[in-house]
Amino acid sequence: MELKKLDFDLTICKTASTVDLDLNGSFYFIGRTDEEISLVCKTCDTPERTTARDDGWRGFRIQGVLDFSMVGVLSRLTGILAQNGIGIFAVSTWNTDYILVKAESFDRAMELLAAEGYDIA
Repeated sequence: MELKKLDFDLTICKTASTVDLDLNGSFYFIGRTDEEISLVCKTCDTPERTTARDDGWRGFRIQGVLDFSMVGVLSRLTGILAQNGIGIFAVSTWNTDYILVKAESFDRAMELLAAEGYDIA
């Protein structure tokens, strides 16, 4: 299985409104519930007005389109990282999953996953 490193820094934040979001950016995940509006975006695209913000994330995605019947893909990846004390933030799209780790743990995460047989691009 191939993992593709994202070549930009990421921010995870909360915002009170979607009014200030520029949805023309190339990388956004927005989650809205009855409790919050969460946003994952390139750090350079983070809105000025946030209610909480955590910078310093890096990420990678599982290459290709994952069929919904595939079981345990995300669990195997995150299990390797968890066993080595690396926390994650995961988001999913229709096609695949994205895993974010703090920037200071990113190189180690890639080394650990490569050692477990994952191809890193």
